[in-house]
Amino acid sequence: TAFLSHAFLAALEQSGCVSPQTGWQPHFFSVYANNQLVGALPLYLKNHSYGEFVFDHPWADAYQRHGLRYYPKLVSSVPFTPVQGARILSKDPQVRALLLSAALELARDLGLSSLHILFPGEKEAKELEGQGMLLRQGVQFHWKNAGYENFAAYLASLKRDKRKKIQQERRRVRDAGIVFRHLTQEIPEADWDFFYECYCHTHHLYQSPIPLSRAFFAQIAQTMPQHLLLVMAYREGRPIACALNFFDATTLYGRSWGALEQHPALHFEACYYQAIEFCLTRKISLFEGGAQGEHKLARGFLPHATWSAHWLAHPEFARAVEGFLRAETNGMEEYVRHLGSPFKG
Repeated sequence: TAFLSHAFLAALEQSGCVSPQTGWQPHFFSVYANNQLVGALPLYLKNHSYGEFVFDHPWADAYQRHGLRYYPKLVSSVPFTPVQGARILSKDPQVRALLLSAALELARDLGLSSLHILFPGEKEAKELEGQGMLLRQGVQFHWKNAGYENFAAYLASLKRDKRKKIQQERRRVRDAGIVFRHLTQEIPEADWDFFYECYCHTHHLYQSPIPLSRAFFAQIAQTMPQHLLLVMAYREGRPIACALNFFDATTLYGRSWGALEQHPALHFEACYYQAIEFCLTRKISLFEGGAQGEHKLARGFLPHATWSAHWLAHPEFARAVEGFLRAETNGMEEYVRHLGSPFKG
């Protein structure tokens, strides 16, 4: 995916968003054969659990209560980005095994508590489980394009109550006089500045740290513009909200949003319905709307299992976590079974 491209990962480092100072110390592994790169594994030495979207704070608390050190730990992930994809980057089984073995060896040599591989695909997750790691299951909500001719055709596939709710939400936004533009490729600096103002505003509202700098967005605007979609919302000729998405030929990824004016249903329109419109126009088959969000179900998103794999050095804690994960997985599967579907029969 675009998130494992050199452009994206380099922007995180070169902008200072990912660094030892921010608690993300890069420890990448690469394998060469005859001077050719044949495998790689993105790894970070971390002294906190922020920006991961797989929540292990209770594990860290348990370590602390027993006088043990949970941090630093070793993590393979795309920082600040809960997107599934390959983490051990090689098609050769021997190279893949070598990379995992090297990561485990590094964790042991440094005396670390654990190794965590976050959001691998299901096939890779099962492979990691086969090599002794513990699997953790989560859930996201994804929208799938069933070849709908337009948004009306998509709405027609939904149950009546869901269809009416979406129609009402879209009408409320239109009645407020809000219009939208989709910006791709060469996005003007003024629009990036407005996006960043909205981005910071959202983090201030939730009293959360601002993980990505304006310099990071400036760099990806230069190095990967073909993967960026900025949805801009205007009222009375002025920008009032925006949502940043990434995309490739098959998938749109919802990432960040913010609004300087509050209007009913504006979030759903800017982040979901405009993105679905874009997918329909570009014939993109999948829209990943980001982490969590059961409210997405009523808007046509379906539950999708996500995975993470974990190795803990301490044998007793490893056994305790294994029991916790078994119970958590059973609960997650039961939760998904009871969600139902927004679509007709």
